[in-house]
Amino acid sequence: MKKIDVEICFGTTCFVLGGSHLQELESSLENELKEKVNIIPKNCMGLCTDEKYNKAPFVKVNSHIIGNATVEKVINRIKSELHE
Repeated sequence: MKKIDVEICFGTTCFVLGGSHLQELESSLENELKEKVNIIPKNCMGLCTDEKYNKAPFVKVNSHIIGNATVEKVINRIKSELHE
């Protein structure tokens, strides 16, 4: 089974605007989801300057970019990816 890649931006802007809370993602995942996800920390994804992506913090779940990301939004997207 191919795992879902979850890239979390920990660049300064994302970290200050809430990305620090995204560090809790792994501990917030249900056990069945943990084994299906690769969490990949990124120094900066360079999305802050692109107006089409809402605002920081940013997380990329496979190829889907989540702006203004929260743990809840990311978990919902992971579940959505599993059912596609």
